[in-house]
Amino acid sequence: MSTIILGIESSCDDTSAAVIRDGVLLSSVIASQAVHEAYGGVVPELASRAHQQNIVPVVHEALKRAGVTKEELSAVAFTRGPGLMGSLLVGVSFAKGFSRALGIPMIEVNHLQGHVLAHFIREEGEESCQPPFPFICLLVSGGNSQIIRVNAYNDMEVLGQTIDDAAGEAIDKCSKVMGLGYPGGPIIDRLARQGNPEAFAFSKPHIPGYNYSFSGLKTSFLYSLREWVKDDPDFVEHHKEDLAASLEKTIVDILMDKLRKVVKDTGIKDVAVAGGVSANNGLRNAFREHARRYGWNIFIPKFGYTTDNAAMIAITGYFKYQDKEFCSIDMPAYSRVTIK
Repeated sequence: MSTIILGIESSCDDTSAAVIRDGVLLSSVIASQAVHEAYGGVVPELASRAHQQNIVPVVHEALKRAGVTKEELSAVAFTRGPGLMGSLLVGVSFAKGFSRALGIPMIEVNHLQGHVLAHFIREEGEESCQPPFPFICLLVSGGNSQIIRVNAYNDMEVLGQTIDDAAGEAIDKCSKVMGLGYPGGPIIDRLARQGNPEAFAFSKPHIPGYNYSFSGLKTSFLYSLREWVKDDPDFVEHHKEDLAASLEKTIVDILMDKLRKVVKDTGIKDVAVAGGVSANNGLRNAFREHARRYGWNIFIPKFGYTTDNAAMIAITGYFKYQDKEFCSIDMPAYSRVTIK
């Protein structure tokens, strides 16, 4: 008998549902929220209201595209955290009602673990290249920057992480300072392709071990920009491509320096990248260059699996279903947690 998992993701501003049968993705539906662009960032109250409007039609569409009825589902997997509490509560509450109504198990998923396991999503008719255990994963997003040793789907060890801001957060805030809009990641990525990455130099932190810090870079960028704008009020407009390229290069250098050290110290050359920032062209090119130079076996996810999506929740739920790792109906959401 087939194992069919419905995945639900609502940790931030994307409402998503996906269906997986026996480890193969049948459908993935995402409803994004454009309302936050006007505010330069995600407004939690607006996000949770949009989730309430989107959750039912998104789940309905995911089941329809998969050609699956709700009665055929084996379990419902949902993002329990971390994320925005109001947003999470919409997905968690829906999953609880869905589970109770259908009499099927609930599977709680750590959002960060889901990003790592996005590499194991298989699509029908396509060959998938999945990293072997153990492997090293660089998880970079708007809220997290971590280097993780992945020993198994349920055995992950954080070797290093940011002690302040995340890489994606630094990019978004620098983009906002430049007046480029939100979300900053895609904008900086697009401009950087046309700029000179050596045009400007920004501060790089000196943090011991494998941990990251991006607050100093953010401050360095802001202060430098203030000085340049004093002399030329149109400085950003005249140099936005070079500023974007230099910022991107600095962040990628910081990320890869620590990752290189981890790979050398552990001897594990199977290296993956995950999270929203893994869509960045500069970071992807850096991974390819390191594979060529250092003999790494690299794993880069499809663009559709870099940002928040329910397919990664469903595949994690599928693995947990095999071990009967179900949760009770009273399981609460949590806004802050790391990979265990």
